[in-house]
Amino acid sequence: MKTALSRFLHSQNASLLGVIVAGAVLLTIQSSGTFLSSNSVQTFFQFLAIPIVIGLAQMATLAVGQLNLAVGAIGGFSACFAAVLMADAGLPAWLGGLVAIVVGLLAGLLNGVLVVLTRINGFIVTLATMTILTGAQYALVGTRTIPASAWPELASIGSARPLGIPLIFWFAIIIAGLLAYFYRNALPARHMLASGGNELAATLTGISNGRSLITAHALSGLLCGVAAFLALASLPGANKSVGGDWMLSSFAAPIIGGVALTGGGVAVLGTVFAATIIRLVDSARAAFQLDPSWVNFVIGAVVLGTVALERVRATRRTPKSGRKATPPDAPPTAAVRAVVQGGTP
Repeated sequence: MKTALSRFLHSQNASLLGVIVAGAVLLTIQSSGTFLSSNSVQTFFQFLAIPIVIGLAQMATLAVGQLNLAVGAIGGFSACFAAVLMADAGLPAWLGGLVAIVVGLLAGLLNGVLVVLTRINGFIVTLATMTILTGAQYALVGTRTIPASAWPELASIGSARPLGIPLIFWFAIIIAGLLAYFYRNALPARHMLASGGNELAATLTGISNGRSLITAHALSGLLCGVAAFLALASLPGANKSVGGDWMLSSFAAPIIGGVALTGGGVAVLGTVFAATIIRLVDSARAAFQLDPSWVNFVIGAVVLGTVALERVRATRRTPKSGRKATPPDAPPTAAVRAVVQGGTP
């Protein structure tokens, strides 16, 4: 128990939690306590659910050393496609919510298949699909906004407040918990992490890197679909702007949370904490009446600083370890074998 506590206190998660506490205290003082009022707390968590889920969606691709620029486009198109079916075709709300999730899954699966078949970097593939889906989203809804009254059952989910906390936030936390369990215990997850850590070593242990890439993009798309579902449940309507501002948050949460751009690891709790910090920054912007552009500036600066700091740390660790880089023809590393077998590297 002491070892686990000590490990946490010396981890990045402890630092992130400290920032969250400090930010909450600052906003409470600035607002003379109203930041902790029931309405304020509910609003805070209402708008935290989607940043958590899209951060986890980006984390799924970062874990295999890939990027998904289409997170917002997949979520926005999925939400608008389901909204059009519910409003114009009379599709039941529960089925419309399921359609949003399935469309997100299929879009992510398509990204993965294209990356593997074309051998084109995921950055380029997802940039292309982002452009295509953004155009398709506009073609679906144009300039109109489809009101949430077209799916009252989903809207009731968005307005539910069990224990005084929005139900959609509980959904996001449950998803994070399931994802943490998946990455800790599921064989496909261990394969993805092994592929992200060292593709050649993973191949030599019998892992299909292509399958890992497809699975990671499909998982990312699935989470984008879930985010689309949450957007339909919580927003007053669906239009071409849904998902348009998700990209920066989707990258910021996992990167600040401790996920390396080179792949091979995940940080579910860190991503949740980082998404909370991003939401605190947005709340501070409103509280101190700052220009909205400051939010993007601060988040972008933090992301850049986090990446630069990790690069410096990695550079400093290399000479101390005294280990040389693994040659291309080296046998599978002990770390990769441990990951595949479910042990600790």
